[in-house]
Amino acid sequence: MSFLKYGKTEVEDTFAEAFDIWVSRILITAKNEKWALEAANSAIGFATSIIFCPAEAGIEKTVSARETPDNRPGVIIQISHPSKKKLEEQVLERVTQCILTCPTTAVFNALQGGELVFDTGRKTKFFGDGFESKGELAGRTIWYIPVMEGDFAIEENFGAKKGVGGGNMLIFGKTPEAVLEAAEAAIKAIHKVDGVITPFPGGICRSGSKVGSLKYSKFLKASTNHPFCPTLRGKTPDFKLPDDVQSVYEIVMDGVSIESVKSATAAGIKAAASVTGIKRITAANYGGTLGPHKVYLKEVLNV
Repeated sequence: MSFLKYGKTEVEDTFAEAFDIWVSRILITAKNEKWALEAANSAIGFATSIIFCPAEAGIEKTVSARETPDNRPGVIIQISHPSKKKLEEQVLERVTQCILTCPTTAVFNALQGGELVFDTGRKTKFFGDGFESKGELAGRTIWYIPVMEGDFAIEENFGAKKGVGGGNMLIFGKTPEAVLEAAEAAIKAIHKVDGVITPFPGGICRSGSKVGSLKYSKFLKASTNHPFCPTLRGKTPDFKLPDDVQSVYEIVMDGVSIESVKSATAAGIKAAASVTGIKRITAANYGGTLGPHKVYLKEVLNV
């Protein structure tokens, strides 16, 4: 095990292991940012980890009215899944149940040049029960579906492309308070990188997992990453935390490309390392059992 130094923080010379996903990038607009965020938060629900969730999803960023087809404030979300078919199902279900139903919203494709095309809008139009109409807005084909408020506007087609899921970093600190502060700083920095989401609650995961299980391997495909659990100090021979580390948080990143995940990893490490009380930053990898992509911490930090 070897380490680099970033400021006063040790950065382990290792890599995060990530896997292939299909990603759809969706723009939600509304009367104001409040309602765009309401729809976005509803649409990304129960989508932290593909281990047991039907998809992984998150908010990428907010956008101003100047950047949207209907000149209203918006929010860009990502929905991802390893299966193309299941991703298409998730996009349709989340758009129809969580965005269509939300006051004042409209929804547009935010992934130009995708490798796949989902006709989500054409399928959603049937909710209009024959009263739907087709039009054009800012060069996009739009379906207008009557709802009790007025019309719900949805673009006819949504793009999807191959992306990367499971990029990660682990933050070790002297106290839970310091590690949470560092993780929050990392999330703030990561969200400035286009094309990346952090799907866990607030972007932070306290239940870092390992592939498989030591004791329940017959039915469990992931379990607690026990070498990094502070309460197991002295109880397991493969315990990995230094004596002065009392808390660990993981940040998981999904992105539209390996390049975006690498950029986000660098931003997150630099922000977390600047917080007093952070001892070490590392990443989780599983000997190739999780996926083919490797994000080397030394490489992304250019040291």
